[in-house]
Amino acid sequence: MAFGLTKTTELITPRKSFVPCILDDDPAQLDMLSSVIADIGYEAITTADPEEALKLIKRGHCRLALVDVHMPGMDGYQFLDQALRSDPGVHILLMTGDYTLDSALEAIRRGAADFLPKPIDRTHLKKTLDDAANLYDQRRRVRVLEEQLLKDLEFHGIVGKSPVMLEVFDFARKVARHYTNVLLVGATGTGKELVARAIHQLSPVSQQKLAVCNCSALVDTLLESQLFGHMRGAFTGATDTRPGLFEYANGGTVFLDEVSEMSLAMQAKLLRVIQNREIQRVGSPEVQQVNVRLIAATNRDLRAEVLAGRFREDLFYRLSSIQIRLPSLAERLEDIPLLVQFFLHKYNSAYGKDISGLTRRAQTVLLQHPWPGNVRELENVISSACITGAGDFVDLADLPEHFQHRGPRSMEGEDWKPLSLDEVRRVHIQRVLEMCQGNRLRAAQILGIGRTSLYRYLKRDGYDTPRLKSGAAGAAS
Repeated sequence: MAFGLTKTTELITPRKSFVPCILDDDPAQLDMLSSVIADIGYEAITTADPEEALKLIKRGHCRLALVDVHMPGMDGYQFLDQALRSDPGVHILLMTGDYTLDSALEAIRRGAADFLPKPIDRTHLKKTLDDAANLYDQRRRVRVLEEQLLKDLEFHGIVGKSPVMLEVFDFARKVARHYTNVLLVGATGTGKELVARAIHQLSPVSQQKLAVCNCSALVDTLLESQLFGHMRGAFTGATDTRPGLFEYANGGTVFLDEVSEMSLAMQAKLLRVIQNREIQRVGSPEVQQVNVRLIAATNRDLRAEVLAGRFREDLFYRLSSIQIRLPSLAERLEDIPLLVQFFLHKYNSAYGKDISGLTRRAQTVLLQHPWPGNVRELENVISSACITGAGDFVDLADLPEHFQHRGPRSMEGEDWKPLSLDEVRRVHIQRVLEMCQGNRLRAAQILGIGRTSLYRYLKRDGYDTPRLKSGAAGAAS
């Protein structure tokens, strides 16, 4: 057999971190291949048991396997399929004594890294092993660089390198030292609370307390007690006197999430806190002075809420003197790889895993997803994948079921058909309006046109439009 009939005299240092596995049912072949691979510069693991080889791959003990095609029990192709299911990043080199071009192409199509004829050509084998080892080292270096990049681009628990997020980080740094009230605007799951915490940590009162309240989670009576406190006996169940969040965080910061869910009565009481810096416990005539910084957040368009009469205009202007808009994940797709690495690192530590990344097809599916739940949805997907994933890379099968059955998307969500430019404009405006839940002011902003132009298009297409003189321009229809 032509296993390197001549030996090189160069000094070769075995690469300890890259260990090939040899799987063959012939002990003589195992000994010969092991000797050749050792001479090339690698230390191989040999076995005649496919199940043992699969365990080595699954545990990450070998990144490359040389596998004989013709074996009893499990042939090389069956082994290839199972190995790739365990670890889509592993290199499988199939070996056979009856090499044909068609069989080689079939092996490559099924995921083999190479298809080698027996007797093995030593030069070809050395190049294949060296290339795989170099790729393995490259991936390891890239992983180290990505971890360093995560540290450099992390902003108090938030990661992003897209221009819109870097702008958010920069603006947050600027206002943190000077603000009294900040309004954070963004869809659910965009990270408003994380930004609020970052602003507090960067502020001069970072050593003081940060109190958090979700205004949508409590009815008015409980929300008032939560924010302002209550006296014993003020209402049924008030068995003792308790301070509220404004009193608790006096000298620090109060974060009110989903402030748009407050009733008009509660909004009036909040306005008093902002204007006069004073609170009253429920059931107490005493007025107390407080000095707090207020960060409010909402996933709604407060201007539209004001026009619809659901939010006080004076409170809106008090809160929005400094406003930071957080982009949706669909507006910062370039951040997805970075976010994936961030969440992989987080949940590798939480679940005791060592997942390096995602396969290409898994990455493609994530980039094509619309992400209605934004960063929170992505975090849940990666968390779930870390629990179910068994290999070094998250594959399509590790993602939630609705990610695995995505068909090709067309422009219209159905069979494509040619449309005139007027029809394309009409369909696009209608979709933007639906996305904005009928909020025409927000729709005009997204479309990049004025309200007058939007109303003109809607009137031309047969939709009823409010008169511009009325105070309802831009309100939700």
